[in-house]
This record gives sequence, C-alpha cells and structure tokens, in this order.
Amino acid sequence: MQTTATPTHCPYCALQCGMNLTPTPDGAGSPVEVTERPDFPVNRGALCGKGRTAPALLSPGVRLTSPLIRRAGVLEPAGWDEALDRIAEELSRTRTEHGPDACGVFGGGGLTNEKAYTLGKFARVVLGTSQIDYNGRFCMSSAAAGGIKAFGLDRGLPFPLEDIPKSGCVVLVGSNLAETMPPALRYLTELKENGGTLVVIDPRRTRTAEQADLHLAPRPGTDLALALGLLHLVVAEGRTDEAYIQERTSGWEEARAAAMAHWPEYVERITGVSVPQLRETVRMFCEPESAMVLTARGPEQHSKGTDTVGAWINLCLATGRPGRPFSGYGCLTGQGNGQGGREHGQKADQLPGYRKLDDPAARRHVAGVWGVDPDSLPGPGRSAYELLDAMGTDIRALLLMASNPVVSAPRAAHIEERLKSLDFLAVADVVLSETAELADVVLPVTQWAEEGGTTTNLEGRVLLRKQAIAPPEGVHSDLHVMHELADRLGVEKGFPTDPEEVFEELRRASAGGPADYSGITYRRLAEENGVFWPCPADGSAGGSTGGSGSGSADGSAEDREGGVQEPGAHPGTPRLFLDRFATPDGRARFVAVNHRPLAEEPDEEYPVLLTTGRVVSQYQSGAQTRRVDELNAAAPSSFVELHPRLAERVGAVEGEPLAVVSRRGRAVAPARITTSIRPDTVFMPFHWPGEGRANTLTNPALDPTSRMPEFKACAVRVERVG
Repeated sequence: MQTTATPTHCPYCALQCGMNLTPTPDGAGSPVEVTERPDFPVNRGALCGKGRTAPALLSPGVRLTSPLIRRAGVLEPAGWDEALDRIAEELSRTRTEHGPDACGVFGGGGLTNEKAYTLGKFARVVLGTSQIDYNGRFCMSSAAAGGIKAFGLDRGLPFPLEDIPKSGCVVLVGSNLAETMPPALRYLTELKENGGTLVVIDPRRTRTAEQADLHLAPRPGTDLALALGLLHLVVAEGRTDEAYIQERTSGWEEARAAAMAHWPEYVERITGVSVPQLRETVRMFCEPESAMVLTARGPEQHSKGTDTVGAWINLCLATGRPGRPFSGYGCLTGQGNGQGGREHGQKADQLPGYRKLDDPAARRHVAGVWGVDPDSLPGPGRSAYELLDAMGTDIRALLLMASNPVVSAPRAAHIEERLKSLDFLAVADVVLSETAELADVVLPVTQWAEEGGTTTNLEGRVLLRKQAIAPPEGVHSDLHVMHELADRLGVEKGFPTDPEEVFEELRRASAGGPADYSGITYRRLAEENGVFWPCPADGSAGGSTGGSGSGSADGSAEDREGGVQEPGAHPGTPRLFLDRFATPDGRARFVAVNHRPLAEEPDEEYPVLLTTGRVVSQYQSGAQTRRVDELNAAAPSSFVELHPRLAERVGAVEGEPLAVVSRRGRAVAPARITTSIRPDTVFMPFHWPGEGRANTLTNPALDPTSRMPEFKACAVRVERVG
C-alpha cells in the first residue's frame, strides 16, 4: 500500500488550505489521515476542525456508494447504466415535449474548475438550455458586480493574503473570520503585531470582533449608509487623495455629491453607530500610508448589496487605496471554489474565462473551442433563486450537482415545494443531502481526495488538488457522469473524463478573457504552489486586467513562491491594478449610490430583525459536516441568539425552545441569550434542516444587478413555544 503523503487542499472554504494526505492501514477508520503542509503559504500548516476531520466523509458508511432510483416513492439501489439511462431519457423527453429551456441545471461552488467548466458546456451544448446557474450566486455575486462596475474586473482579493498584515489598517465588514476561516485569523493577529489597526463592523460581537481595536455594531442592512457616512467625513475633514482621484479615477463629482447627503448625525440615526465612532473609524483608516477594506456576506447578501459594495469601494478610491501596496478593496469569497466556479461557465450569464454570454466575440471564441456554431449557444438564463422558483412551471426537469437548496436557499420551504413539483430531479452528490432525498435519481460521485482537479481560492490563486486514494467501487466522478449523459444524448465527443484533459481545453477557452488561465499548466501548479490569474500563455504582463504580472507590490518578481517557471512563461498576477484598472480607459470608476431601506423593514407585527450566518464547526448547508461526529458534537443543532432585553420582553429562557416567525414561515430552536448582539436583532446559523431551518424565514428579495437574495436581514417576531 502507498504510504507517501499526497499534497492537496481542503475540500471546504475558499482558503483552500494546503494539507497532506497519507493512506491509513486497512481497518483504521478513514482511508487517509491529514497531516500539516507547512510549505503552502496560505495556511502555513494550520487547519481548522473541518479540515482536520474531512477524511471522515470518505468512509463508506457515511457517503453514497451506489446510484439510487425512486421506485414506488422509495429510493432504492440501482446500477449505473440504469440510472444514467433514466436521466438521459427524462432530459430528452423534457426537451422534446417542452423545449430545451424546460431543462434546468444547477451547480455548486464546491465543484472544481474542470467540473464547473464541463457543466456549463453540457448545459449549453448538449441540452441547449439557457437555464443554468449555481449556488455561488448566493455567495459573492454582489461583490463581483460591484468590483466589475468599479474596476472592470472581479477577483475576490486583488492581492495575496500575505499583504494583509503589512497594511496600516484593515476595515473588516460583515465577516467572522475566526469562525468561517479560522486559519486566516492569523493574518489579522499579525496585522496588529506589526502595529496596524483592525476595525470590525458586525451587528454581533463575534470572536473576530473581539480582536478588533474598534468594533462597530450597525443595525443589519445599514452598511450602505455607514460607508456613505464615512466618505462624507473623509471629504469634510479634507482627507481625500486629490492627486489619485485626478489621475486614476472617473465619476468622483457624482459620488461625492451622493455621499455629502449622508451627514454623520443622519447616519447615526440609521445605523446606530455614534458620530464619535464614525470619526474614529475615518481617522484609523486615513492616517496610515496603507489601508484596506475587506467585505464578506454581511454587507453583500442584500437586495442593495451591489450598491453597498460600491460605497465601500468609493471610500477606498477617495483615499487613494486601490492599486497601491498593501491597500485597496477586497472580498472574502466563501465557498471552496466560489471564485473559479463563476469564472468558467456555470453562471447564468457567463462563458469560460469570465466572458459575457451576450458578447458576440466571446461566443465566437468559445464556440470555436467547442466546435459548435456560435448561434447555437443559448443566451443568458435565470439567476439561481429565479431558476429554483421556476421549477415545476417553466422548468420541468433539473440536473443538480453539489448543492443543497432545501437548506441553503432563501424562502427554503417554498423552494422545497418547487423541487417536489418537478417532473424529474436528478442529483449528483457525495452524501444523501436533504435535496437528494427528494430526487428521482441520485448518483454517488467522487470527492476531493479521490480525484484530481483545480480550484481557485479567494486570492485568485489557481491550485491543484491531487488524487490520494481510489474511490470506492461503484462511485464515479462528475466528469464521468457528464461524459456518459452527453453520449446518451447524442454528443459523443467533447466531454473527457480526465481532469487534466479538461483543463487543457479550459486553458484554450479562457485565453484572452478577463480570467485568462492559458499560461497555467498542471505542472506549474504543482511546482509553484499555485499560480495567480490572469496568466496568459504568451508571457506578456498586464493587459486588460491592469496587473503588472509582478510577484511583489513594487513591481519586481522576487517573491514567487517556489518552483521554476517555464522559459518565457507569464509569472501570474498576484497583485492587480498596480499600473491601471481593467476598464477601457484604465481608470477606476466611482459609482454614485444612496442609502435605501431594507426590502422588508420591521413593523408592529414583525418588530425584530433576523440575521443569519455560520458557526465554526459546521459548513454551508451542513450536508457533509453534520455527518462528522466530532463536528456535530461541537455544534449539534440550530439556536436563536438574542439580547437579554429582548429575551426579557418575550419571556425567553436560556436553552428553551424559541420560535422565530417571518412572513414566509416559522423556525424553532433553543434560545441563546447574550449581550454580544444588538437588542433589536436575533441571529440564527443556517446549517440545519427541519424546524430549526433559518432559511425558512429569509427573504428572497433580489438585488437588481447581482440577483443576490436578501439573506442577511428580514423582519421577524420572536415568541415562546408552548
């Protein structure tokens, strides 16, 4: 038996922490054990509990090992040929009877780049449907839209994580890194050790907020007003960088006028953040030579998320931060391949390389790689929630991979009913999730340690996952699934099962696009600990992305992280925008935005705000982590966090069941009473199904640009049970 350690990456969040996997002796529990990989620069060996226990999901008793087909209302084991034949027959029938757009495809931010690329190609070439999107729409689509408006390009972080401790000040908005990405907390610790300051903005005093030099606790849904109020003070106190604004931006006058309408006392009334705190934030942000704003789901998961991101970017631009060393705006991507997943075609409006589906030149290029007529490619389709909402009416059959919308979608009870109303549902997953339990056919697929492939982490660093062990008998990869289905549906070529072969095609398809991977190879990824995109094949730096192609902030290439580059190879682009932004004129664009209320404000019937989030021992919908004994013991169920004043008002008792009711439904979970949350707000984690399902309550109101639902704030009432 092989005993050599295989270097690979964690299957969970967008840090994609490096780890080594070593096979264990037969009968020793999990087939591999995790050991540290200190050579990988992102986590430097550190791992959270989820990463350490990830091999538990590889055990046959935990995961799916056989296809399942529903017979007489019950899912029963079946053979692969029967299962694939059934899926192909149902998809073919649906296309014939209702047209190609009656077939929907829904992907996940945990799919590798190769799988995401192939899924988008499968939808558009094999099924001919426009109806494809993925759960990454629920992750950072607002940040993506805001970044594209301002900079002409969306990459979660335009600089490596290693730049964070070198900054003079970090403003962290709506992120609880200590629980969502524990190994990343060291960057904030090092920031403070280096003399930098940390401002955390969150309605709750989280473990991350406890590390802050200044914690602001605004009312949920008011981050837009908060950012505008800070920009107002920057202008009023004469702290703008006029030379930078003149040389590197456009649209300042309109954005300035909008901000000046948000005077500090007005913002204090909206947000609950005092004027002295606003002034102190401005001082801490503006006095150092370098500073950055990092946002996460807190300000982004709103029906005004794109404008909110735009307001924070405006603050950075007005003070001359983006494109300068150890400064700028960045977004902390959540899902493991949330970045790469939307770059290569499983998003409703995109083609590989982050090309736009409605761009004729992009269609010609990608169609040429695929060997099809550009006119045969469908146009943009529905966004994630809109696609799920259309199930059972316009969409009659759905192929779903690596997602669990029964738990993760907003207005989840409604989405569960929509799934049940489909003529046909096929799910490919590692475990029998709550969504898979509703399927007509379930396919067991390989996971991270059993397959190769690439992911792109929150820095834009493309990484290579290596296969460490063989999958169990009867388990195949998602690439195998799409190859077999394409063959059954009449497309015999173009869907290889080897991930490296798929990646070679992805390189050609992405060439010349904003997310250009054409200069990246599996060999380079293995030797260089990943490569930052854009990385064109011709070795030229810069281009439309405004990157210098450098490995360091001063333009040199001295800090490449190991490996020997191919002669003439592009080094990758760790830091974007050093020379120019990715806009036609190379200038960043201010976007004038104004505060507006939540889609659903509290009233007499629903007087409290609900906000949602994660806990350290669970991940996303919990479909995998809830099956790991150690993690489940640490966080076994949902809860309702509320302030003592609110608890007294409603008669809540610590640990006893408490009902939270919105216009969409009712959830019940034990009360957790704490002064770490605002008195007008309750918090629920969203990892659990059943009566404690937080997303039963959440509001699907959509951002007009990003189509992000308003997960982070809705009006509720709280009442004792019984």
